[in-house]
Amino acid sequence: MWISPAYAQAAEAAAPNPFIQMAPLVFIFVIFYFLLIRPQSQARKKHMEMVANVRRGDVVVTAGGIVGKITKVLEGEEVMVELADNVTVKVVKSTLSDVRTKPEPAANDK
Repeated sequence: MWISPAYAQAAEAAAPNPFIQMAPLVFIFVIFYFLLIRPQSQARKKHMEMVANVRRGDVVVTAGGIVGKITKVLEGEEVMVELADNVTVKVVKSTLSDVRTKPEPAANDK
């Protein structure tokens, strides 16, 4: 035999500490929190704030990649977006992926 019976019996007597066994799981959860959960929640909060602050005249990009200009902010979760001249569609606010505010004229432009 490779291991003597006395050595194998001595290993059974020592019980591992349960806190030491849980430490790797806690460490993995902390790593997941800082690398995945926290950045995702911050990005979601930033997106919700961006969507809540849309106003008439903002240029927006929808989740489908359509670029348009907000013509009217409706009650609830919808806005009217002008895609081209005399072409407006009703869009749900949560599908807006980017809000580009209307560019302000430069100080020396008249």
